[in-house]
Amino acid sequence: MNNLLSPGALLADAALAPYCAELSTLVLSHEERIRRDAKGRRLFQLLEEAPPLCASSCAYGEARVRIGTDRDADAPQRDALMTTLQGLAPWRKGPFEIFGVKVESEWASCLKWDRLKDHIQPLAGRRILDIGCGNGYYMFRMEAQEPQLILGIEPYLLSFFQWSLLEWYAQASRMFCLPVKLQELPSFSGCFDTIFCMGVLYHQRSPLDTLQRIRTMLAPRGELVLETLILAGEDETALCPKERYAKMGNVYFIPTVACARNWLSKTGFTNIRCISVAPTTIEEQHATAWAAVESLGDFLDAKDPARTVEGYPAPVRAILLAENR
Repeated sequence: MNNLLSPGALLADAALAPYCAELSTLVLSHEERIRRDAKGRRLFQLLEEAPPLCASSCAYGEARVRIGTDRDADAPQRDALMTTLQGLAPWRKGPFEIFGVKVESEWASCLKWDRLKDHIQPLAGRRILDIGCGNGYYMFRMEAQEPQLILGIEPYLLSFFQWSLLEWYAQASRMFCLPVKLQELPSFSGCFDTIFCMGVLYHQRSPLDTLQRIRTMLAPRGELVLETLILAGEDETALCPKERYAKMGNVYFIPTVACARNWLSKTGFTNIRCISVAPTTIEEQHATAWAAVESLGDFLDAKDPARTVEGYPAPVRAILLAENR
């Protein structure tokens, strides 16, 4: 796994090839930074010690993404695999089954996918960008539709290394992930047919600048799948938490659906529609043995679960679709 951060075949794609030099420089600088970081070195070492298993089959079309089967690993290999998987905890997104080991994640990510999968444009043959892809759960679900390529970006190192292990075992040749932020990417003007931006926008200091940046990377008539926290109500307003929201310190703006529509319109998107509004439930987000962390139940007021511990409305999420004009 020495070529963990190599963009490899990603740069052979005709649409992305013009950005080869810029992207290679970006990847090299991030690999150097990660290898200087104590956490990064620990994660590199963890992956280097992972058992070299070969998946006889994979399945990405069901709620639990499966890589390999229990017959692909003997007992010592499975013990070594467990050590690696546990060393990469907490697992936030999933669920997964990896060579027979069922990883129960904090988020039942399949529920969000079910809310959007029948509404988005078909992904077959498309170039896809997944912003804030986490450990790649949604990328694997996308892969089941045989797109041209999927590029994920995930600056959070633990999630990126989870992805790296999964991809190494899956050998999914159309999927790539880089440990970078959106603002660090090359311009990628008009390169992507579909862009997913899920659970990211409320972490951005300037949501309009973020949406404008995303639109420039979309091909004409390309589709944005935007999932974000929203504020209830019909007004065109947004909540700006004073300090924390649901114990998150980096939440800047939570819009109403009407406000989010306005943001999309102001940044040049068309055919804007909201396909889902759903409160976050304990069924969808909860601590597990694989994610022994504070979770939704800890973020809500014990006396009034309709409020966060800070007194704000409890999390509700919307999914909006929009097209590049």
